[in-house]
Amino acid sequence: MRPSRRRLFRRRRGAHRAPRLVPMIPVEAERPRALLAGASRRWVRLLPWAVAFVLCVALLPTTIVVLTADYGLNGGLASALAVAQAAPLLLAVVRPLQAWYVVFVADVAGALALLTVDFQERLLWPFPPMEIVGYVGLCLALGLRERRRTLLLVWLATAGANVGLGFAAPHGTGAKDLLLTILGGVALLLGGALRERYEVQRRLAEQETISEAERGRRTLLEERARIARELHDVVAHHMSVITVQADTAEYRLAALPPDVREEFTSIAATARESLGEMRRLLGVLRNEEAHGELVPQPGLAQIGQLVEATARTVGPVDFTGCDAEVPEAVGLSAYRIVQEALANVVRHAPGAATHVSLSVARPAGGQGDGQTDGQREGPGGERLTVLVVNEPPPEPPAGPLEVGGTGHGLVGMRERVRLVGGTLDVGPLPDGGFRVAAQLPLTEEDIT
Repeated sequence: MRPSRRRLFRRRRGAHRAPRLVPMIPVEAERPRALLAGASRRWVRLLPWAVAFVLCVALLPTTIVVLTADYGLNGGLASALAVAQAAPLLLAVVRPLQAWYVVFVADVAGALALLTVDFQERLLWPFPPMEIVGYVGLCLALGLRERRRTLLLVWLATAGANVGLGFAAPHGTGAKDLLLTILGGVALLLGGALRERYEVQRRLAEQETISEAERGRRTLLEERARIARELHDVVAHHMSVITVQADTAEYRLAALPPDVREEFTSIAATARESLGEMRRLLGVLRNEEAHGELVPQPGLAQIGQLVEATARTVGPVDFTGCDAEVPEAVGLSAYRIVQEALANVVRHAPGAATHVSLSVARPAGGQGDGQTDGQREGPGGERLTVLVVNEPPPEPPAGPLEVGGTGHGLVGMRERVRLVGGTLDVGPLPDGGFRVAAQLPLTEEDIT
């Protein structure tokens, strides 16, 4: 038998209403953390538990003995008050405010209970010494966890109870009767100051972490923009050659068919359009501090001059070059890698013997066990190997000789190696020197 339309409508309506019950399910609250749980050292994290355990173990029997022997209170009542005043100190490590509710009520109840017995005038009232010790420790825990407003309310409640009980003092009021208010206020103030100092240090550490990440990201973006500006000249040169060849084809080649002449005209127009788009893109990447954008970009031929200039400045530099024809992007990357490596020698190891070598070979295997970036798998063609190795300096430098630097650094090296799809291996040597080794592919199918 088929269900009626009304029953179907009710079922569908119930199905639509069912998801509304999901938010009504109670979600388990986040478990509170113990005091000093965020400390880096283990003994600091265990310190609140150790103090609370010692106070609980020491105050529990002491309170029972003092209330029964000195104040003359009933043993059962004294034991109940001792448990209510000392046991919550263990809870105070995790939930100090809830522990304060119990201890505060127990202390006030203990003061009222002492009014039913006759004790000596020399004894403290309304709060005996062991209650003051436990309450001060509890106030310190409150200061480490709660906000200023809560701490102020706790102190006002303590002072109000202390003053109110003073009107019922069996032996008259005195300065010693306000001892709990004074010591409790000092503990609250000290704990609050320590908590706020920790919060300030934590926020400063977070800001430093964020600033360091932003600084690294900004350095990476600036280096990528610098690489884009430099590669603009390399690509623009090839595009200009294409434009000139396409424009002059009809004058250099005789008897070109009309369709071929039209094809060359279309190629020249496309090349000029591409140059315009690239210049507009470069305008976005330019900044006011960029100079020398129209200067031809260096390559392998200029590395020898760079090595000679460095040798005249800081010390002996051996250079082994090669006369291989490499793509302009690869030559530019090799020049910048050598430039930054020699700049690091100037800054950190002045006077150290340095060896610079360029070689072209087909790699027999993978890179060394150092740090690699952008390493490709599978067989590859010929690669240009750039190697810069410096020995330890004869004397440790008192300070860096070069402050400004070239602005590339290891970030620039990695970006340039990644640009051409090569590998990079940088790191210190066992004898105290430093090694920079890069392998840059020369075949078109390997360059990305």
